[in-house]
Amino acid sequence: MSATDTTTAPNVPAQFHSFLAFDFGLKRTGVAVGTRMLRSASPQGTIKAEGDAARFAQVAERIREWQPDALVIGVPYHPDGAPHENTARALKFGRQLRGRFGLEVYEVDERYSTTEAIASGTADADAASACIILEQFLRNLP
Repeated sequence: MSATDTTTAPNVPAQFHSFLAFDFGLKRTGVAVGTRMLRSASPQGTIKAEGDAARFAQVAERIREWQPDALVIGVPYHPDGAPHENTARALKFGRQLRGRFGLEVYEVDERYSTTEAIASGTADADAASACIILEQFLRNLP
């Protein structure tokens, strides 16, 4: 699906769509929320969980709380664009989100988002990285 597809919430005008973004990690998953109208993101508490059951329980809680129209995930690549083992893990996480929650999942190339988040000096680099991922996605919407 492309970032321009607006089939996620047929009764909600596209300009009002909201998104929940994830920066997936095996131990910590950063979370951010944002809207198409404002084209900005706000960090949420990072999910600290190991294993699918614990992680998805917290993801489900965030989805219930925010009621997003769609989800956005960061997909890491090497600087040259080549995939690595975390690329496959993030893509699997995206497929699991789609299957479990029935929401559209958009993928964003997240190269350097963590480096940028750490450089900003924020206390929660994972959530800051999720914000960077989501804001990149929102900037590229028509």
